[in-house]
Amino acid sequence: MKSQQDTIYANVANKITDFQFDQRVAGVFNDMIRRSVPGYAQIINTIGDLANRFVTPKSNIYDLGSSLGSATLSIRRQIEGRECHIYAVDNSQSMIDRCTENLAAYVSDIQVNLLCADIREVEIQNASMVVLNFTLQFLPIQDRNSLIKRIYDGMLPGGILIISEKLFFEDNQIQQLLDEQHLDFKRANGYSELEISQKRSALENVMRPDSLNVHQQRITESGFSHFSIWFQCFNFASMVAIK
Repeated sequence: MKSQQDTIYANVANKITDFQFDQRVAGVFNDMIRRSVPGYAQIINTIGDLANRFVTPKSNIYDLGSSLGSATLSIRRQIEGRECHIYAVDNSQSMIDRCTENLAAYVSDIQVNLLCADIREVEIQNASMVVLNFTLQFLPIQDRNSLIKRIYDGMLPGGILIISEKLFFEDNQIQQLLDEQHLDFKRANGYSELEISQKRSALENVMRPDSLNVHQQRITESGFSHFSIWFQCFNFASMVAIK
């Protein structure tokens, strides 16, 4: 199903409600991501490349917060013939429905289980790769450490965890600079000041970014042996941890 242009916040709203991954967002999600997240295509492509390098035969892969399935598709293309199993999990039925259609458009011998579920309740086992692609920032802060620890416990030695997030910077001047760069990116992609302002208000209570230091501490305390940021553009980054 083709994604429509994102005009969700193009008109003045009497009341700005909290952002939700509902049917309205699912319908424009590809356009929204393309115009809002710098480097998203590069991140998706590299997730596939990392899957080719790290995914081991007959293991499980978890795409937690899978949305329309871009990361799952990228992974699946790179691991043909390994007899693996991908679990694509999202708590939005609208996202799962569109993800189902996207996956069905391509033939593969890799089985994908699509689950409409809370990622905090999904059992992680025999995993050689886990992906949290712009997902962790939407979880309550108090639940993030326990999720990462559960992922670690369910991973195979040498397994890889990818976390892509919008970052918060403790240096106020850097935070302001990169935030402005991101706003300019959105303006250049056709978003109006009204759209930018209303979407920011909608996200205020539901998306709470961590700093890179917080991510690193969480990963280290969970037991991972290696951690690094591998991609950054403005205030968006993708990180890798290896068990």
